[in-house]
Amino acid sequence: MIVKFYSRANCELCIEGLHTLKIVQEEIPFTIEQHDIEGNDEIHEKYMLMIPVVEKDGKIIQYGQLDYVTLLDALSE
Repeated sequence: MIVKFYSRANCELCIEGLHTLKIVQEEIPFTIEQHDIEGNDEIHEKYMLMIPVVEKDGKIIQYGQLDYVTLLDALSE
């Protein structure tokens, strides 16, 4: 399973979110595909006020303040 993680450099909330996602990854095997929104105008416009964003199969699982339980439940399905 591939999980997309959208963020940008120097974003404290993104650093915390990635840490939370990696803790979930210890329970459920998946690959984290990181995307810097600054490198793509379309993605930047779409997610600039939402980052960090976690997406699976084209569906947003969670954004902003990420939490372990929500991510674990969504990625366990």
